[in-house]
Amino acid sequence: MVVVIVLLTVIVFFVVDLLLRLALKKREDARLKKARAEALDTGLRLDYTDEAVSLKRVEVESPKAHILAVDDEPVILDSFRKILVLEGFSVDTVETAQEALGLVRKNDYDFVFTDLKMPGMDGMDLTKAVKHLRPDIDVVMITGYGTIESAVSTMRFGAMDYVEKPFTPDELGAFTNKCLIRRLDRIEKEIAPRVQLVTAAVEESHSPNVINVPGGIYVSPEHTWVGIDITGEARIGLDDFALKSLEDIKDIEFPAQGSQVRKGEPLFSLRRGETSLSFPSPLTGKITGVNHDLTYYLELVTRRPFALGWICCVEPTRLSQELADLKIGADALPWYEGEIRDFWSRLTTLRKAEDESERATAMTPEEAKLRGLELAWSVFGDTFVGSNHTEAQVS
Repeated sequence: MVVVIVLLTVIVFFVVDLLLRLALKKREDARLKKARAEALDTGLRLDYTDEAVSLKRVEVESPKAHILAVDDEPVILDSFRKILVLEGFSVDTVETAQEALGLVRKNDYDFVFTDLKMPGMDGMDLTKAVKHLRPDIDVVMITGYGTIESAVSTMRFGAMDYVEKPFTPDELGAFTNKCLIRRLDRIEKEIAPRVQLVTAAVEESHSPNVINVPGGIYVSPEHTWVGIDITGEARIGLDDFALKSLEDIKDIEFPAQGSQVRKGEPLFSLRRGETSLSFPSPLTGKITGVNHDLTYYLELVTRRPFALGWICCVEPTRLSQELADLKIGADALPWYEGEIRDFWSRLTTLRKAEDESERATAMTPEEAKLRGLELAWSVFGDTFVGSNHTEAQVS
């Protein structure tokens, strides 16, 4: 009976806590909506003609992003302000590309939304100018029916995407939030990750910008890790740097249990589509086990790499000699920093070339993302594993 009462008390506590959280969130959402509506009303009554003749500006509290919208139709700009301000964006609007360029030179914007067809300087010319002046600003094309093909072609000059008018508030809000996610993802990927030592006092980080180095696990130059069990067996898996550099692993080709392997010989392979990277063994010995759980739960490799994400076990025959070639704990941190710099430098150089190629071929965002993954696999293989281990080179 006591157990039942305790259980009911716990359930009631969680239900009340959940309802309270929902009520507070609803209250906060209502407060933000009211504040944004007031900002919209206030902003439209302020005079910014000293910056640009047609400029109207609405700034909100803690904006998701700063947007400059350009269109020669005031009704379209009215829609942009009303929809995006209520979505939590700060919005400037002007009616000419020339005014937009003046503002881009003076202010920091995250996005420029521009109409394609405008008198004088059109959206394509504005896109070129913005990407020349401020390559960090993402440009989105506003297009009408019949000009979608022209809008797509602007992606060759650096436009991120296009939105078709007329649009509903939900459509524009969802589209802009999606663009923001893509922008944040791109910015995050352009930041080289930092290294942290995982100890009893420092938890493992799941951020793509943090490389975890467990204090008690050995790592190889090819970025596999080696954990020595109390029985003397060695568990081997992929280190955090490899996992966060090689996104979207689709399959693992395991070694044959019971087979012998020498240090430096192929141990296991990762596959993604037609591309395969073969990782050499960090130790000499007999394969005593493989983690077939990964066949069904591949996500364990990334979620719990040093606990449940091991790939195979080796019974080493030259352990003391071969451990000398591996790194462990704090001693590995300077080495990791050098590895990251090397990888990041090569990847950044190729990404810049890919950006030009992407514009030249007008890749869709999905195609560009896939190409970026292929590029990371290619650079990682060439830098750390060796091109002789790639079965299908990325073209």
